[in-house]
Amino acid sequence: MSKTASAERKSTIVRKTKETDISVELVLDGSGQYEIETGIPFFDHMLESFTKHALFDLRLTARGDVAVDFHHTVEDVGIALGQAIREALGSAVGIQRFGQCSLPMAEARVDVAVDVSNRPYLVYRVELRNDRIGTFDPSLSEDFLQALAQNAGLDLHVDMRYGRSPHHVVEAVFKGTARALRAALENDPRQTGLPTVKGAL
Repeated sequence: MSKTASAERKSTIVRKTKETDISVELVLDGSGQYEIETGIPFFDHMLESFTKHALFDLRLTARGDVAVDFHHTVEDVGIALGQAIREALGSAVGIQRFGQCSLPMAEARVDVAVDVSNRPYLVYRVELRNDRIGTFDPSLSEDFLQALAQNAGLDLHVDMRYGRSPHHVVEAVFKGTARALRAALENDPRQTGLPTVKGAL
């Protein structure tokens, strides 16, 4: 794995294992532009929505053993994207730190709260009766967010308030997480140092 970053809050991550080969180029202060190819069409769609609503610029390619299972690719993309966010964030001086979003999607609603604390934790309270979206297993969304939170240093809480369609619920999860993260990573013009009394995140 190799990493590079700059003060412009951007980063590049290359992550290769025996199961996946992933490349990520990320700009935190972007405009929602994306080029994404993971070999999993529904996952691509979710990552595109995530990028658009976070207002990142993201170029991401992933090659994995999707003929065996989608799990390795989804989880490893979460790892690489989380590393890219943490690397691009740098010292985190001046950020808002906290963000939240209550996002409706047709009959579904998902509430998301995030603390960019460098103390990773995921609370994921999403239960679906219909457990398939085409060939995609919605439970992989939790695996993605677990990997993202652990590697970006996020305390992330995702709570499905209600919903019937697994597509709508999962899309609300991705968009809500993006919106909450966008708010948390934005610079606060009144914040001259780190948003903590401990002196470090």
